[in-house]
Amino acid sequence: MTIKVGIVGYGNLGRGVELALAHNPDMQLCAVFTRRDPKSVTLLTPAVPVVSLDDAPEWKGKLDVMILCGGSATDLPKQTPMLAQWFNVVDSFDTHAHIPDHFAAVDSASRAAHTTGIISVGWDPGLFSLNRLYAQAVLPQGKQYTFWGKGISQGHSDAIRRIPGVQDAKQYTIPVLAALESVRRGDNPVLSTRQKHTRECFVVLKEGADAEQVEAQIKTMPNYFDEYDTTVHFVSQEELTKNHSGMPHGGFVFASGATGQNGEHKQLIEYSLKLDSNPEFTSSVLVAYARAAFKLSQEKAFGCKTVFDVPPAYLSAKDPASLRKELL
Repeated sequence: MTIKVGIVGYGNLGRGVELALAHNPDMQLCAVFTRRDPKSVTLLTPAVPVVSLDDAPEWKGKLDVMILCGGSATDLPKQTPMLAQWFNVVDSFDTHAHIPDHFAAVDSASRAAHTTGIISVGWDPGLFSLNRLYAQAVLPQGKQYTFWGKGISQGHSDAIRRIPGVQDAKQYTIPVLAALESVRRGDNPVLSTRQKHTRECFVVLKEGADAEQVEAQIKTMPNYFDEYDTTVHFVSQEELTKNHSGMPHGGFVFASGATGQNGEHKQLIEYSLKLDSNPEFTSSVLVAYARAAFKLSQEKAFGCKTVFDVPPAYLSAKDPASLRKELL
């Protein structure tokens, strides 16, 4: 059976989902939904319609799952619960502090509509969340540490671009090397948010914008920058395009603990990602969880889910017997 997929939003993440679907023969891209003029959007996949987001309800019953590719700052909090009224949905909501509220909103809409929603899918939150859970379960007395970067954060860059007066922006998350190496040595340091990462922003202003005001809004933005040492560089659009057009990222999850009667054996778990393209990798994770959302909906497992609630086998196009033979 082919899983029929719709994409909401056609930026870096939406294009990444389109590319990822091409590598998954059990899935088919059926439509892309946009807030822009549909005639202004050109897809990589021929013959796939581009539809106004306002017309999405007309596609109820024609799609198995909708993958939402908007930003976490203002798009997904509204779009995911709204679209869950008509479709199974998957999103990449990544504002960690607001995940419980977002879950509640999507859960309410999904249960009422008998749909399945999976939120906060990606590599963090997402795959790294699973790594943290596994490590905590295995080493319950241990300490956990997560480092991101060096790389461009899509969510943080999008949040800057939403500030009045900003034309374009890219934001790099950078681990503090001394803190990372201390964790890797097994020192078990106590680290504040500010001690683990710095943030570096490259911002293009609109004509007439107040640079000092924009910088202040960036540095004081709750849940994004206010707890970090943040540097803001104002650059031209040409410089941003030339020097910051790539989308690399990555990160590390560490769990440090001890086993034995007296904790005499030190144990260290380290997971890492090194990504040439953050949006394309995140998109690939979204597509795998879209498959899982469809399978869960077939079982009438309605309501909102996170990566913690999804059986790993549901991510794969292979049958359970093949997975046991090839991967177990």
